[in-house]
Amino acid sequence: MFKAKDIMATELITVSPEMEIIQATKLLLENNINGVPVTDDTGKLVGILCQSDLVVQQKKFPVPSFFTLLDGLIPLTSMKHLKKEVQKIAAITVAQAMTPDPIFVGPDTGIEEIAALMVDNNFHTIPVVYQGKLVGVVGKEDILRTIIPK
Repeated sequence: MFKAKDIMATELITVSPEMEIIQATKLLLENNINGVPVTDDTGKLVGILCQSDLVVQQKKFPVPSFFTLLDGLIPLTSMKHLKKEVQKIAAITVAQAMTPDPIFVGPDTGIEEIAALMVDNNFHTIPVVYQGKLVGVVGKEDILRTIIPK
């Protein structure tokens, strides 16, 4: 049975939370990747930036919807959700657009568990963390390569 350490990519492309969105977008496009881990100065995984986090910037500003009940306004969306969406639309830095505290696996996580995380959460890439540091990433292509006999 394959484990994350057997199939993960170890030549990592990462971005910092302070990087500008334009630079991060260029990095994703130039390397033809769907997402990139966000690490701090010590190499600790602090987030993940995906193409979908960047595409949201092209979205129209969400206008909150309300309905009235007994002369009171009831929001149809939570203000927390609205604030988060507005922040992503207006993001200038990676920190403002990224998904913080992403799901990750350890080097000894089995391929079945990784595949389940990808399918159940619609992930394309999952970071691999060992002793608090990012050591690799597993993408859907890495899993597909295990199907082909060598």
